[in-house]
Amino acid sequence: MQNRLSEGPLLNEEGDLNEAGYAFSLVKKYARDEIKAPNLRIKEWDYYYIGNNHVGVALTIADNSYMSLVGATVFNFDKAIQKTKNVMGLLPKGKIMLPSTSTSGDVIFNTKNFSFHFLHENGKRHLVCDMKNFDGDKPFRCDIYLEETIKESMVIATPFKKPKHFYYNQKINLLKANGYAKVGEETYDLSSDSWGVLDWGRGVWTYNNTWYWSSMSGVYKGKKIGFNLGYGFGDTSAASENMFFYGDKAYKLDDVKFDIPIADNNRDDFLKPWKFRSKTGDIALTFEPILDRFSNSNVLIIKSIQHQVFGKFTGYVVIEGKQIYFEEMMGFAEKVKNCW
Repeated sequence: MQNRLSEGPLLNEEGDLNEAGYAFSLVKKYARDEIKAPNLRIKEWDYYYIGNNHVGVALTIADNSYMSLVGATVFNFDKAIQKTKNVMGLLPKGKIMLPSTSTSGDVIFNTKNFSFHFLHENGKRHLVCDMKNFDGDKPFRCDIYLEETIKESMVIATPFKKPKHFYYNQKINLLKANGYAKVGEETYDLSSDSWGVLDWGRGVWTYNNTWYWSSMSGVYKGKKIGFNLGYGFGDTSAASENMFFYGDKAYKLDDVKFDIPIADNNRDDFLKPWKFRSKTGDIALTFEPILDRFSNSNVLIIKSIQHQVFGKFTGYVVIEGKQIYFEEMMGFAEKVKNCW
């Protein structure tokens, strides 16, 4: 039985979670100054992905206390290519001032080489970003509006076994997009049939973690449909982060397993078809990869191996006894190992 969170403060006086579980909105109140762990262990980020069947863009602003990261990625799925640029800084320690909630507060991060603005305007989200020398001497720019089309979202409060460590996360799926990204003179149209997701995260993590995450948003046969699936991060015995979105409603799901093919060298073969299954049989998906956004970073004590794979999902999810089937819906699935 998964625990549904009640309203109230996220942390107790010792800096541990008052309650672990899930919700459909940010019912727990997060405050950075109530965290009792060392300041350099606090991690906060806003990550957006916006895309359609042909192109996409990913945008990140992260304050990991000892390191900031601002990043942009553009995807061309027709050509199966992507370009990423990340800019890191030292010891932001909360100076970026990421908001304590996803529902209000703007993020404005400017330097001489980039400006990233994540804004709230007239009930919509407005993402306006510029970056010099994104691809050689070509600049990057995007101007995208996002509108929430469903009131419910995935929210989870997850503890770790280590005291004062926790993960508070919200995923907002089915954000209807209207806008563009541009690299040099090449434009990526993000208006027609484009959808977004926000990954809003706050917390204090342990040093070594491997997690799995998958997300999809879109329309199938005239009905809004999407999901958030994931595991591997913290103690999820109180609740998983698995949720299905159909029409205007969110449905809680049980545990899901990502089955990544194994190659002859005994390593994950990320570009072969994946399977997604649940013990209850309520989820059965096949994922056909198109592109693997791979990165491998190793700087002093910071290590990160990331495979964020984009492709198309086919299969079904059972909600309230009804099987919801869909075919070739664009989304992504990732496996990430971080030591930071």
